[in-house]
Amino acid sequence: MRVENNVNIYKNYLLAENEKTNLISRKMSSDDLDLHIEDSLKIFDHWQGQGERVIDVGSGAGMPGLVMAIRDINNHYTLLEADLKKSRFLMQAMELLTLQHVQVIRERAEVIGQDIKYREKFDAVCSRAVASMRVVLEYCLPLARIGGIVWLWKGPRYLKEIEEAEKALKLLGGEVEKVILYQLGEDRQRAIVQVRKKEASPEQYPRRAGMPLKRPL
Repeated sequence: MRVENNVNIYKNYLLAENEKTNLISRKMSSDDLDLHIEDSLKIFDHWQGQGERVIDVGSGAGMPGLVMAIRDINNHYTLLEADLKKSRFLMQAMELLTLQHVQVIRERAEVIGQDIKYREKFDAVCSRAVASMRVVLEYCLPLARIGGIVWLWKGPRYLKEIEEAEKALKLLGGEVEKVILYQLGEDRQRAIVQVRKKEASPEQYPRRAGMPLKRPL
């Protein structure tokens, strides 16, 4: 019951704060937000970690990372968000919900990926609605330990994105292990692409800030 209450507190707090500053689309209804929260929690149908380090790259307003952390107290979560207003919201939400197993870092993924405190230190890396797969793999794979996993939330174009990301996967030491398919609501086809980190990512990746998006692998 406490988890359900905390999800509702988060949801109401997000909707209230969104009236003051743009965190999510102003057109998003309460029902739409429920679907985004449900989407964020789908990974728990397939994974139950214990004592693992999880980082959410490009957390935005907290989906999936913060929503996952509200549901799951058995793992440690790092929420990575470069935007000031969004990272501030994440910190305020974390304090409101007294989530002691969560930390927020305001920084770019390209910087964190080259920091020895974080590089190849995470058991799981996740990202939702950030960029195309071949771009976001450069953000995520350098953060995953060898043997760790990357989860990427994708829409109906997931097969095309996997095809386009073939070079990035090979360069960065990753391999698509499986694709989790499900339907969200009545008509939204969704996929979580699970990538396994097989080898160390070369030291030059991620490239400097802006390069992964400007010149995708």
